[in-house]
Amino acid sequence: MPSYVELNRIQDKALKARTIEGLQRLRHGLTQALPVRTATQTLLLATWNLREFDSGKYGYRSDEAYFYIAEVVSRFDLVAIQEVREGLYALQRLCRLLGPSWSYVVTDVTLGTSGNSERLAYLFDTSKVSFTGLAAELVLPTAKDPDPEVLQFARSPYVAGFRVGWAYLTLVTVHIYYGQSVAVDPRRLQEITAFGKTLAKNAAKLSAAPVYSPQGEPQRDNLLILGDFNIFNRKDVTMEALTMAGFLVPSELQDVPGSNVEKSKHYDQIAYYRQLQALKPQGRAGVFDFYEHVYRLEDEPLYAAQRAQKPGRSFKDWRTYQMSDHLPMWIEFGVDDADAYLQKLGSSLDDVTPGPV
Repeated sequence: MPSYVELNRIQDKALKARTIEGLQRLRHGLTQALPVRTATQTLLLATWNLREFDSGKYGYRSDEAYFYIAEVVSRFDLVAIQEVREGLYALQRLCRLLGPSWSYVVTDVTLGTSGNSERLAYLFDTSKVSFTGLAAELVLPTAKDPDPEVLQFARSPYVAGFRVGWAYLTLVTVHIYYGQSVAVDPRRLQEITAFGKTLAKNAAKLSAAPVYSPQGEPQRDNLLILGDFNIFNRKDVTMEALTMAGFLVPSELQDVPGSNVEKSKHYDQIAYYRQLQALKPQGRAGVFDFYEHVYRLEDEPLYAAQRAQKPGRSFKDWRTYQMSDHLPMWIEFGVDDADAYLQKLGSSLDDVTPGPV
């Protein structure tokens, strides 16, 4: 659980009381909606676009918001974060609230207008998740004859390797170009198509796993993509561009609501390439709607003074700069492959008579 020590630094008693009440509602909601984290058996993996984290575009996030964000993140083991901005103080503060076992890896700032000066990051609990050292940004290959019009990503996807239990993971998180507010923006489709094809073609080169396991058997990792793909509908061509490349959305996630606040758009996705090894979906996944518990519509009068500092936004929109305009998407995987491995070892000895040791 996150640290609540900093709550004691809030001098305003009304604000402190509101934050504590919000945390209590949020904790109850998270407990009802999510599986309990385990020490070794499962992985709770999530992706969350934290809007403008933290640019101050419509007012910097309050202490209250940081406590709520930390509470949500703390219920997972490994989280891909999109829209981290230039200053790392927001990510550092979030990590401090999460506690000393939490760490992060992060890209540099994406240059260019369409990149919006953003970073991509992974937050993870080091008491359970190990970073393998693999970290890279994906750049599309160019033709032999350089073409000034060749496509590159507005924000380079971020590749990183992790080990959890028996499973090795190569994660690739993205924030795909949005463009026009239509289901199929041409550049968005072009980015997603190039992304899927490039990863599929080079999947073996992106492995975070050792070539051989300690037992001398070939080891294969799990290639997963997750993040903000700006996909409007799972049935349109932007999603087909991923599935045609060989990526599969776990069945648990195929029927969950959209990840925007209205739950009408399927911007965020988690998918894996072809098959999984030592990583078993446990039947639980979803999106978590924190607005049912904090920054609720009925709470609007409580934030009048804070909103007045940056007027011109409705409460419904203003609150997305405190929390986000995306809901976190998550899935639970099993990562303990001990029984299967021991069964395999036992089967190989079926013709051997046990003797004295």
